[in-house]
Amino acid sequence: MPSIDLTSMKHGQELLKRGFATMQEGGVIMDVVNADEAAVAEDAGAVAVMALERVPADIRAAGGVARMSHPDMIKGILETTSIPVMAKARIGHEDEARVLQSLGVDMIDESEVLTPADPFYHIDKKSFEIPFVCGCTNLGEAVRRISEGAAMIRTKGEAGTGNVVSAVQHARIVASEIEHLRNSKDLDGIIDEFMRGFHRISSASSLDIVPTTTPFGNMDELRTEVESVTNEVKELGRLPVVTFSAGGISTPSDAALMMRHGMDGVFVGSGIFKSSDPQRTAEAIVLATHSYNDPSAVAEASAMIGEPMPGLEIETLGVRMEERGW
Repeated sequence: MPSIDLTSMKHGQELLKRGFATMQEGGVIMDVVNADEAAVAEDAGAVAVMALERVPADIRAAGGVARMSHPDMIKGILETTSIPVMAKARIGHEDEARVLQSLGVDMIDESEVLTPADPFYHIDKKSFEIPFVCGCTNLGEAVRRISEGAAMIRTKGEAGTGNVVSAVQHARIVASEIEHLRNSKDLDGIIDEFMRGFHRISSASSLDIVPTTTPFGNMDELRTEVESVTNEVKELGRLPVVTFSAGGISTPSDAALMMRHGMDGVFVGSGIFKSSDPQRTAEAIVLATHSYNDPSAVAEASAMIGEPMPGLEIETLGVRMEERGW
């Protein structure tokens, strides 16, 4: 996929938010749960860290409600690393996001790895000064999140599994749907389908309501924004924001595979700190991500690591995090 051209963006706050995301292009963003792990990530060459209390594998194993990380933990990471620090908020939880913004993190991940707070709407990301990254499993999700103000998209994968199959699935679906969009003559029909994601409250109400307002403006305003983003995708042949892969990447070859699927970079969490040698695994995944088109470099990276994290079959999962959000 072509790289993002900053000169083609709009201006003002959107340019600043998307510009920050573009600075991460081509790199690895690593989940960390304390300052020591942040140091490992920085030393290994991560472009940023994602601060959270538990890596996705532990969130999955523990069950229950997963929330924003404790402010003291986030402050500790902010104080000990020089690379950008991101942090997760629950889907639709504006007040967790406001806390994270006040703490001074560099980007918020409105993340399906945490337990969603709002079953109908995501956060109005345009009302924040800080940029957001959001997940998607298909083009409609991506367009909705960008229309809401996301400055970066990551395909969801299935976090905490060490299984790359869902990451590949989502990358292929997004790419195929972009190709379909570019060849389609029925743009209005596609936009109608994308807009269906903003009408979830209709099916939950016994009054057969048709919502006219959303946290992002009225439906007519929102449709105009969705149409604008859809036209950007059609013209560019890719999403108009930096697009990373996430969920299940646990080996250097996994990272290289996702880069070859056209991703701009990768998020890695459990795959590093649930491996037998996190420092070497982190270095190896950075090497493979940077040199994904060089099989000898990926082979070198693959030889660096010890035992990768244990993997899970997707069909055996009790909770499918990729199904959170819409």
